[in-house]
Amino acid sequence: MSTSPSYPTFGPGGNGDWFRRDGMKSLIQTPGWLDRVGLDAFEYEATRGVSASEESLLAFGQKAREHNVRLSLHTQYYISLSGVDPEKRLKSIDYIEKSLWAADLMGADTIVIHSGSAGKISREEAMKLSCDTLEHLLNALDGRYEHIRLGIETMGKLNQLGTLDEVIEQCRVSPRFVPVVDFGHLNCREVGQAFPDTDSYRRVFDRIANACGDAVARSLHCHFSKIEYTEAGEKRHLTFEDTVFGPRFEPLAEAIIRDNLAPRIICESDGTQAEDALWMKHCVRDMGGPVRPDAE
Repeated sequence: MSTSPSYPTFGPGGNGDWFRRDGMKSLIQTPGWLDRVGLDAFEYEATRGVSASEESLLAFGQKAREHNVRLSLHTQYYISLSGVDPEKRLKSIDYIEKSLWAADLMGADTIVIHSGSAGKISREEAMKLSCDTLEHLLNALDGRYEHIRLGIETMGKLNQLGTLDEVIEQCRVSPRFVPVVDFGHLNCREVGQAFPDTDSYRRVFDRIANACGDAVARSLHCHFSKIEYTEAGEKRHLTFEDTVFGPRFEPLAEAIIRDNLAPRIICESDGTQAEDALWMKHCVRDMGGPVRPDAE
């Protein structure tokens, strides 16, 4: 795995409206475009499966290296680590392996995995199943792809596994697993009350440092979006124009600067993910934090 930069990096999850307005049409154009507008990270969306060819993945990865764009890959939405049907649950391992194959070809250093839900079983039972699936995954990998972080994402719907505590517990299965913190999701779980100030963000990094080590916490892979919620949790992703649901990014920027953190922050706003990612980068910069200089 390449050395993590000493500054936070920012980018979109997939391509949004700005990319298309600029006349971009092909994924292979993404790294150069991101570099030109001043972004330095990208999450490849394989949420409905990996369909790209080996040649295309290699070419995309080469372009990302040329433009110093850090890559991650979001695995399939239909992965369920906690499914009660053993055959379907363990099929998730095949999907994760295919995602790792693609991530390796393009040079992505992190994949992002959803945990699944409790469904009609207790959360305790669902957690046991999810950890069992993760054990099976490690056995299937047999040491392969050790240079790629296996990220488990915090989730926004209350019926889903994916509180911060649950993700940390899943990561205890092996140091190969690391938390992927979606701050918008955690905010939804707490009906908008999760991050009222800088210290509330700092506590997330502190808990991860205590459980997974300082290096994991400092280079944490994160998602940040403003997300509408109901009593059941996450409803839909919004843009940074929203002033109702949050969370606010400025206190997180202050936490990043105060604690000398270098997370990778992927924005999943609804269509404005690149614009909002760039706004976050400029927010950190304008508050005196270190960022990669904008491309000219």
